[in-house]
Amino acid sequence: MAMAVDPRIDAYIAGQADFAQPILRHLRGLIHAASPDIAETVKWGMPFFTYRDKNLCNMAGFQRHVAFGFWHDKVAPDGSRGEAMGQFGRIRRLHDLPDDAMIAALLRKAMALIEAGDEPRSGVKRPRAPLPLHPAFSAALNADPAAAATWAGFPPGKIRDYCE
Repeated sequence: MAMAVDPRIDAYIAGQADFAQPILRHLRGLIHAASPDIAETVKWGMPFFTYRDKNLCNMAGFQRHVAFGFWHDKVAPDGSRGEAMGQFGRIRRLHDLPDDAMIAALLRKAMALIEAGDEPRSGVKRPRAPLPLHPAFSAALNADPAAAATWAGFPPGKIRDYCE
């Protein structure tokens, strides 16, 4: 399968600051060198790279830095996020990036996680514990079946608004 190039990413890179363009082109080349099955697209206004239709990594240019990061939290070298978007902090020049071999290894790790069906932790929402009802409010609901039915139909956020 040939490298899938999206002309929107060409335009995105061309529209970035002069310092950012070589960084973004370099990252794009490394990503595509990792596998011919990596596709590129634009999501949330920035270049995203997908593997087997799952988000693999993304890059973005800002006024004074570039950001690059992996979608899966287990790919980060130390298991955490950087001080900026992505795992590598604010990238201002090519030298700020990890070496090419490390990026290639991280790309392989991210692809292996996708192949294994491992989902990123950040995509899992944990339900919040219900807040206690004030006794007087609970008594009022018990006394009025119509109000209790309306209350039961509220989404969790609206219930929290009343309880807090």
